[in-house]
Amino acid sequence: MRRSSPPLSASLSSSAAASRAPRLPGSAPLRDEASADEDRALNQRVAGGDRAAFQLLVLRHEGRLRAFLSRAAGCDADDLAQEAFVRAWQRAGDYRGQGSYAAWVMGIGWRLFLDQRRTARRREGLAAGEEAATSTDPRPANDAAIDADRLLGALSAQERAALTLCFGHGWSHGEAAAIMGLPLGTLKSLVLRGRAKAQKMIGEGADA
Repeated sequence: MRRSSPPLSASLSSSAAASRAPRLPGSAPLRDEASADEDRALNQRVAGGDRAAFQLLVLRHEGRLRAFLSRAAGCDADDLAQEAFVRAWQRAGDYRGQGSYAAWVMGIGWRLFLDQRRTARRREGLAAGEEAATSTDPRPANDAAIDADRLLGALSAQERAALTLCFGHGWSHGEAAAIMGLPLGTLKSLVLRGRAKAQKMIGEGADA
C-alpha cells in the first residue's frame, strides 16, 4: 500500500537531504524497468501512427503531467497538458528511449509553459520577474494542499517546478534537471533557494 504524502510544510522543514526529502502531494514517477520498456514499445507503435497505443500512453501519464503543470502553471495546466500530448504524438519518432517517457513528455509540457509565458510577457509588456501561479481548480482543497499552494505561489516558476518535481513527484535532481533543460548545478540551486524561501515562510507563520 502506498503511503500518503506528508504536507509540504513538513517536507520542507525536514532536516533530511533534499534528494531524499519527503514528497509533496503529487504523483510518483514510474520507476520499474518493465513499465519503462512498455512505454518505449508503445511509443514505437505511436511513431508508426498507432492511435490506440498513444491513448494508452496518455492514460498512463496524463495525471502525472497535469499534477506537475497545475503547480508550475496554475490555471493553464489542462490546456498545456493537452498541447504537450499533441506534441508527443507529432514527435513520437524523436523519442528513442533516452530517459523515461514520463520525463520526456513532462519536459515537453515545461517548455510549452516557458514559451507561453514568454509570449504573454511580450504581449502585455511585463517586466522580467515571476508571477505567482493561481489555481482555479473547483475541487475542494484540504489544509495540506492550501499550504502547498500558498508556499509555492510565493516562489518563481522555476523554483516551483524544481520543488514540485523533486519533492512532489520523487524525481532525482538529475532527472528534474533533464526535464527542465537545466544544468544539474542550476537545478540544485533552485531547489535550495526555493526550499529556503518556503522554510522562511513556515517560520514566519509559526511566529505570527
